[in-house]
Amino acid sequence: MTIYYSLTFVLLAAEMVTFCLLVAPFPYQVRKKLFKFLAESPVVAKIAYALKISFIFVAILFADALQRMFRVTAESDLAKSGQNDVRIETNLAARKFYSQRNTYLTGFTLFLSLVLTRTFYIIMDLIHTQEEYAKLKKAQSKGDDASKEIAELKKKLAEEQAKSRDFETLKKQSSQQAAEYDRLATDYNKATGSVSDKRKD
Repeated sequence: MTIYYSLTFVLLAAEMVTFCLLVAPFPYQVRKKLFKFLAESPVVAKIAYALKISFIFVAILFADALQRMFRVTAESDLAKSGQNDVRIETNLAARKFYSQRNTYLTGFTLFLSLVLTRTFYIIMDLIHTQEEYAKLKKAQSKGDDASKEIAELKKKLAEEQAKSRDFETLKKQSSQQAAEYDRLATDYNKATGSVSDKRKD
């Protein structure tokens, strides 16, 4: 395998390891810190930029390998229809195998790069959604606490209003009883002909 296909294989292996790390069941806080680091680190941004350039070269290699595979397949079909030389057939079969291997290697590398990118952004959206959900849940719990406090205050206000009404009723009854007592005392004094101490004062 030539050096550029060897580097493509190393890149494919690195992509597989990265994919396993992305989908690993880490706890929420660990995953949040990891993805925040990957999204905000300038070093990771430079590596991602270099990988984008390398994927352009892999795409060129993929196009070249695909063209070679079609050409070797056509030569193999032509050789099968013609002379049956074992050495030529073996040579063509080996060339066909290598061209297919190179096509699959570069194709899977490109495909996995797309999968990795999409998976990264999906997990980032998931983390963002979980953060928003936690904020809403916290705000809702604060709202529940506030509504409980409002209910308690309303209950206390109703109790105070009931006490105030009772006090007003008691005050009215007291004033009515005092007026009735004064009337009765006046009638009694008139009937007996005596003058009360109030009148003297």
